Amino acid sequence: MPEDLIPEAQIRFLKAKLRVMQEELDAMVQECAKKEDESRELSLRLKEAEEERGRLQRAAMAQQSQAEKHKTLAEEALGAGEARPEQASPGRAAWRCARFRALEEAEKGKAELSRLKQATKVGGREQKKMEEIKAENKRLAKQKEELMAAFKKQLKLIDILKRQKMHIEAAKMLSFTEEEFMKALEWGHP
Repeated sequence: MPEDLIPEAQIRFLKAKLRVMQEELDAMVQECAKKEDESRELSLRLKEAEEERGRLQRAAMAQQSQAEKHKTLAEEALGAGEARPEQASPGRAAWRCARFRALEEAEKGKAELSRLKQATKVGGREQKKMEEIKAENKRLAKQKEELMAAFKKQLKLIDILKRQKMHIEAAKMLSFTEEEFMKALEWGHP
C-alpha cells in the first residue's frame, strides 16, 4: 500500500480493494457450490452404475450357470447317444439341439459379461472425476479461507486508519487551540 497517500485516499483505496476481494469471495463461493452440485450428481451416477454393475454380475453368473447346465445336458445326451447305438439318431439330434442351445446361452453370457466390463470401466471414470472434483472443492475452500483472512486483515487496517485520522484531526485541533492560547497570553502582557 502506498505510504504517501493521505488517510482519506488510503481509506478509499482499501475500501475499493475490499470490494474487489468481496467479489472474488462471492465468485469462489458460487464456484464451490457448483462443484458440490457436480460432486453430488456424480456420486448419484456412480451409485447407480455400481447398482447396475451388481445386477449385471448377478445376471452374468446366472447365464454362466445356465450355460454349464446346458453343457452338462449336452454331455449327457452325447453319452446316452454313444451308449445306445440303436438310438443314435434321435440322441444325436437331441445332443445337437442341446449343444446349440448351450452355445447360444454361452454367447449371451459372453455378451452380458462384456457389457458388465464396460459398465465397470464407466464407473471407474466417474469415480476418478469425482475425486478430481473433491480435490478442486478442497482447493476452493482453502482459497476461501485465505480470502476471509485477508478480508479480516483489511477490516483491521481500515479501523486503524480511521483511528489515525481521528488522532491527526485531534492533534490539529489541539495545535490550533495551543496557538490561540499563546496569543491570548501574549495580549495580556505587552
